[in-house]
Amino acid sequence: MSVVLGYDESPGAARALRIAVEVAAAFDERLVLVYGAAGPGPLGEEYRSHQEAIRQSGRAGLEHAVTEADRAGVPTVVEVLDKNPAQALLDAAARHAARVIVVGSWGESPMRGALLGSTPHKLLHMSTVPVLCVPPEE
Repeated sequence: MSVVLGYDESPGAARALRIAVEVAAAFDERLVLVYGAAGPGPLGEEYRSHQEAIRQSGRAGLEHAVTEADRAGVPTVVEVLDKNPAQALLDAAARHAARVIVVGSWGESPMRGALLGSTPHKLLHMSTVPVLCVPPEE
């Protein structure tokens, strides 16, 4: 089994990383760090450089998360997927037999999340495994 974390360097994700590392360590599980790098629209030839920039940003952010997990002795797997964040997390959870998906929130209202489709909101409705939604620090 594993603990899957959606990580994007946002304030909510920073706290979610700490919680995910604690959960993975407590259950002696590996931490699967996921970044959904879906492009902004149709991915024709003109979007290739933009798409690669998104992937590179995700990889750079995940390096920080790997460092934090290493400090706690938690083994990691890194995935940068060309999918929207919610679908990337759901797919990773299925592939890695996730015990839980951990995701940060950044304080948007429940109505905004319902209307615009925030990643935590989507996961809460679509996931077959438990979802731990972590608010940012006060």
